[in-house]
Amino acid sequence: MKGLYVRPERFAQQLDELAGAGFVTCHPGVSPGTGSKQQVALTFDDGFRNVWEHALAPLAAHRFTAIQFLVVNFIGRWNQWDIRDGEVREPLMDAAQVREWIRAGNRIGSHSLSHPDLTRLSMRDAREEIMTSKKKLEDLFGVGVEDFCYPYGNWNETLREVVLEAGYRTACSTDFGVNTAEVSPFSLRRIMARHPTRNLKVLKDRLLGGI
Repeated sequence: MKGLYVRPERFAQQLDELAGAGFVTCHPGVSPGTGSKQQVALTFDDGFRNVWEHALAPLAAHRFTAIQFLVVNFIGRWNQWDIRDGEVREPLMDAAQVREWIRAGNRIGSHSLSHPDLTRLSMRDAREEIMTSKKKLEDLFGVGVEDFCYPYGNWNETLREVVLEAGYRTACSTDFGVNTAEVSPFSLRRIMARHPTRNLKVLKDRLLGGI
């Protein structure tokens, strides 16, 4: 899935652009306008080891933090959900690497137990994926887990209610856009950083109705 990756040097350049434009990082779901600077939440899905390898140093250099959404049953293993679809096998962060990620000031959230399409599961199985993943992460790493990310970005109103019932404070989708006060914290929009990458000017043009 080449389009979902950026090279380490490109990632560092993107952070340079954000810092140069006056952005500071925040947690998902922070109310727009809180504080005096522009705010951005940086998120990574799945818990790939290459994020631990290549993102920790540039994030620290810019005094930025990020959240990593972990697939709980595959920590320290492989991206089995992608392999089933014919994608390349990639290693995932192990528990020690996740702890280093947290010690650096970053956060973790749940991306479910096994990365299924929750909209295709029975309600019983969907609840297990959402609720048990939160408890397992908190037990394993000793931190509160307040943020959820819907696998594949697929969600509906019923799933959103389960996420709320489980005690999460936010949930991320893959819907494109900026989060305003009118956007539910349980269906947060995101802007994908991908290759070929977009700079801030192009993103602003798109958000205003351009390409």
